[in-house]
This record gives sequence, C-alpha cells and structure tokens, in this order.
Amino acid sequence: MKRVLITAGASGIGLAIARKFASAGAKVHVCDIDESCLAALGSEPFPISGTLCDVADRKAVAGMMRQAAGFLGGIDVLVNNAGIAGPTGRVDHIDVDQWDRTLTVNITGQFNVTRLAIEHLVKGRDPSIVCISSVAGRLPYANRSAYAASKWAVVGFAKTLAVELGALGIRVNAVLPGMVDGARLQSVLEAKARDSGLPREEVLRRGLAGVSIKSLVTPDDIAGTVLFLASGAARAISGQALGVDNDVQYMA
Repeated sequence: MKRVLITAGASGIGLAIARKFASAGAKVHVCDIDESCLAALGSEPFPISGTLCDVADRKAVAGMMRQAAGFLGGIDVLVNNAGIAGPTGRVDHIDVDQWDRTLTVNITGQFNVTRLAIEHLVKGRDPSIVCISSVAGRLPYANRSAYAASKWAVVGFAKTLAVELGALGIRVNAVLPGMVDGARLQSVLEAKARDSGLPREEVLRRGLAGVSIKSLVTPDDIAGTVLFLASGAARAISGQALGVDNDVQYMA
C-alpha cells in the first residue's frame, strides 16, 4: 500500500489526485488552506485524511509533516501540488506583494515541504516525488510573469532533485498541466477578459488557438499521470518534465 502526501489536496487537481490514489488502494493524507474543503473529505468514498496548512509557512509545514508521517506510518510518495494563479498584467503593472506571494507559494512552498519529506521518503517503498508545474513552465506566458517564473522554477527544482536524490533511490518528476478546467482557470479567464476588454469566450478561444487538441485538460487527466509516475511501471522514469496539455504549441 502506497503512503501518499499531497499538498493542496482538498480541492481541484489535488483532490482529483487524492481520489485517484485512494481508489487505487493507497493511504492518503493531504494538506490544504481551506478548512471547509478539508472537512468535506469525510464524505469521500475512500478514506482521505487532512491537515490545515499553508505551504508558505515553514512552522506550519513542520507540524503538518509530523502529523502526515505519523498518520501514514511513513511516506512513499510526495505530490507537490500547492500553487496559486498570481497576478495578471504587464510586469510593471502588477502588485509587488502579489509577485512575492506567488513565488513564495509556488516554488518556496515546494522547497518547504520537500526538504522535510526526504527523511521519510528515504525509508519509503519505491519512493518518488511529483512536482506540479505548468505548461507555463516551458513556454512564455505574457501578462502572467509571476506564475510563469514560478512554474519554470518548479521544473528546475524537480530536475535538480532527481540528480541529488537519485542515489537515495528517490525518483523525481514534474508534471506540466495545460489549461485545466476548473475554478482557477475560470478566474484567470475572467481576469484576462477584464484586462483585454474581450469577452471571456474569446479569451478561451484564443487560449486554445495554440493547442493541437482543441479541448481543456481535466483534473482526472493530471491525476492519472501522477498515479502512473508514482507506480512501479515508471520505475525507470526520473528527472522528466511531462506535459499533460493536449499539445500546446504556444500560449496566447
């Protein structure tokens, strides 16, 4: 039985990942900043436990890690999923505090969690880490500089971890989702529509213009990929940045 820790796992992509692992028989613990979503985990068909935690808060992360490792009895898989959309606008127009917050959550948050998880992972069974980046971690993304910078950083972090931790038997990969249907994408579309003066539907159409398969990615698409990367079928896969994006060629 895999023992899995997922950050921001009580809603959205994180919850889809948690459900995928739990339904496959894994023991799953999540952390999240949303108390109501954590409380709702009690109604899930498969057991998923949770801890209230902001990954940007190192003290909170330390407490969460002790609770997660204790509940799970160790950690075999860490999924660094926590992230925020950040500000929308030209780089000289965005709020500096929003820039700081985006990088603190999206990349420093992964550092905060990973550094404390390693002592548990080295004792795990076929241990692995999956870091959630974005297609914005391989392509430029105009008016989303904070988000893009943080997601490029996630890819570099994951590839470096793969080299550092490989001798310890820990595999590390990054998953780069494309346009994932959900509340975060809808808020981004609304913000871009406001900034551009275009209807939201036109913003979405332009966003899909550079995508080979003209559809949005689903959270379940991402969850399935993460489950595979943590499985024995992926035992020889490490240091990779895997796009799950319907083949994005450019970002509008």
